[in-house]
Amino acid sequence: MGNGHIFLIGFMGAGKSSAARAIRNKYGMDYIEMDQQIEDEAGMSVSEIFKRIGEEEFRRMETELIRSLADKEFLVISCGGGVPVRKENVEEMRRQGTVVYLTASPETVFERVRGRHHRPLLEGNMNVDYISGLMDKRREAYEAAADVRVSTEGKTVREIADEIMNLAGAVRERQESDELEQERLYGLD
Repeated sequence: MGNGHIFLIGFMGAGKSSAARAIRNKYGMDYIEMDQQIEDEAGMSVSEIFKRIGEEEFRRMETELIRSLADKEFLVISCGGGVPVRKENVEEMRRQGTVVYLTASPETVFERVRGRHHRPLLEGNMNVDYISGLMDKRREAYEAAADVRVSTEGKTVREIADEIMNLAGAVRERQESDELEQERLYGLD
């Protein structure tokens, strides 16, 4: 099943970064924070990238980063909120591992991100109604990309990490079983 990566997707503030760190701490998996990795490689913040070279270039950088993970194994990747809106990103993530959609209510997201100014899509629109509208626009893409969904409402970060690992393990087992069944049916090597 790919490289055994776990890709965490969902809206900003859904808990992807916190869950990725908790998985690293409890399960010993290395993790990548996509936005941070891109900032490090570009030498500027996501907000600066949006201002200087545009959102489309930032989205291209996300795609290239995902593709670069193909030669690594067993990572947990905290994806930027817009990663699943590009078909090529979804195809590559699914090829490499399990995609887990983390969810939270617009109110919870607002509480988690308010006062932070490194969210370019929310600058000047830091309110529950705007967040809700943007979440609605992306929901279909998130759901279509995901192998499984985990709500982060009312759970500790450790509970979320355990649920992610259990569900990702079940997805891997099902995929491995399906591959074995295909081999048995069709005599594939």
